[in-house]
Amino acid sequence: MRTVRIVALAALLALPAAMALAERPARAPYRPRVVERVDLSRYCGTWHEIAHVPNRFQKDCGCCATATYALRADGKLSVTNRCRKADGTLDEFTAEAEVVDTRSNARLKLTPFKVLGLAPIKADYWILGLEPDYRWAVVGGPDRKYGWILAREPRLTPAQRAEIDILLERQGYDPAAFSAGEQPWKPATTEVAP
Repeated sequence: MRTVRIVALAALLALPAAMALAERPARAPYRPRVVERVDLSRYCGTWHEIAHVPNRFQKDCGCCATATYALRADGKLSVTNRCRKADGTLDEFTAEAEVVDTRSNARLKLTPFKVLGLAPIKADYWILGLEPDYRWAVVGGPDRKYGWILAREPRLTPAQRAEIDILLERQGYDPAAFSAGEQPWKPATTEVAP
């Protein structure tokens, strides 16, 4: 009888831990793979954010997020991110990116800011998917905490999005984790409905 009580108590104590593990999203046991090769001159230009994994540094963006890339003379990329806040004002953020895998040009480190010329933060920026004509791209990192779907146009066709969702699943992402970005911006109305 005592053994039954001990086993029952152990099971009861283990239940919350088992439930917490069951609720955690499954992580792929492998790192995502980057594309074979990126022509940086073709990658440069403006991309519209179609969707992203929600993150703290985009929490104020209401819509119309874009990222514009330009090659610099030192071989790095300048990156200008823009979005409209809910009140309609423009939010802009400039950073630089450096290629860390010159074989593919698909692994970069993004430096959001510098202090006294030093970069205290360098974030992974991996190009995980790229349409052959550079119409859309999927960007993320090795830990899958972040992810973006980018396109040259403000919208994707349903067929393009289906292709990207398959790619996301192959890369270990959950396509449902991506929050759709609203394009293009429409000013908030102050009219009251009758």
